[in-house]
Amino acid sequence: MPIIQSIEVCAAAVPLDIVTSFSNRSVSTRHYGLVRIRSTDGVEGIGFCYVGSAGGAIFTAAVRDLLAPVLINGDSYAVEGLWQKMNQEALLQGRAGTVMRAISALDIALWDLNAKTHGLPLHKFMGAVELDAVPAYASGGYYLDGKTPQHLGEEMASYVDKGFKAVKMKSGRLSPREEEQRLKAAREAIGPDVELMMDMNNAWADTTEAMQYVRRFEQYDPYFFEEPFLPDDIDNHARLAKLTRVPIATAEIGYGRWYHKELMDKGAASILQTDAAVCGGITEWRRIAQTAASYGLVMCPHWFHDLHAPLVASTPNARYVEFFWNDQVLNFRNLIDRQLSHKDGNVILHQEPGLGFGFDEKFIAKFAKWETIS
Repeated sequence: MPIIQSIEVCAAAVPLDIVTSFSNRSVSTRHYGLVRIRSTDGVEGIGFCYVGSAGGAIFTAAVRDLLAPVLINGDSYAVEGLWQKMNQEALLQGRAGTVMRAISALDIALWDLNAKTHGLPLHKFMGAVELDAVPAYASGGYYLDGKTPQHLGEEMASYVDKGFKAVKMKSGRLSPREEEQRLKAAREAIGPDVELMMDMNNAWADTTEAMQYVRRFEQYDPYFFEEPFLPDDIDNHARLAKLTRVPIATAEIGYGRWYHKELMDKGAASILQTDAAVCGGITEWRRIAQTAASYGLVMCPHWFHDLHAPLVASTPNARYVEFFWNDQVLNFRNLIDRQLSHKDGNVILHQEPGLGFGFDEKFIAKFAKWETIS
């Protein structure tokens, strides 16, 4: 019986080589919360999350002072019970935000630990649908100074040249006319048969503003409109879903099954981008995905392709992994010792036990110092 013997935690503030711009903000540094859980069997599981562009110390405090004491000396197989204990302990400090992300990271580490204990890759440990590979879309199209619509089109086409059959671009920062020019350039560059996603990053305030863009965009056949409004503005998501033929995608910053249930009940999204490093970990992600299946909804998880590839592989109603080609946006790639490969638009699944990768300790040591709780 594997008993949780110790937990290590740190937060790494990792600068980006290039400032990354979205519809309404720019990011120069990313803070990642990292954990390691070791069992009495000598097996170690890892977990992680993105905290934001600041505030990594909040994550460390949540794990050290609030959550780790609940897990120490627990049976690592009691994943559901341990999740309940962490959630109960955190009711006053936060059922969302950084505290829920800390729960997520610890839960991910438990799944990694248990899969490693049994010598199985995570997707097989959870019960696989796909054994070898899963579809992925190439995510990019960020705003940079001097980047023209032609440059955007060239970037999108470069992903198609690498074998991807679906790509995603940012939108919502500029005027409707300017954004249409960007979308037109992207569509013309990739052709009519490649799926083209659009990510607004909460750019619009209401459906009146949204429709100024949507009317221009629909003719270019987007695969989805992502995060058109603030995440808690569920009613406007539902209104827009009735006004456009393009599917609405959201929930990347969604916390817990109850938030997602409201999205589903109100018809606010056709595609859920639920992030297991945000919503409450793999345990909560699986609950949400199973409920979504009953509503006929599709899971296309956000961010962290290394984490989400095995989840997509073990979920019948999951369609795509969001894949980042380089570390200019997802610089978490630098914190791990092995990268996923891809071929013909599919991510190739790791076959080693657990997640199939570990932390790059030399790189992490440049930005963080581990604390141990036992």
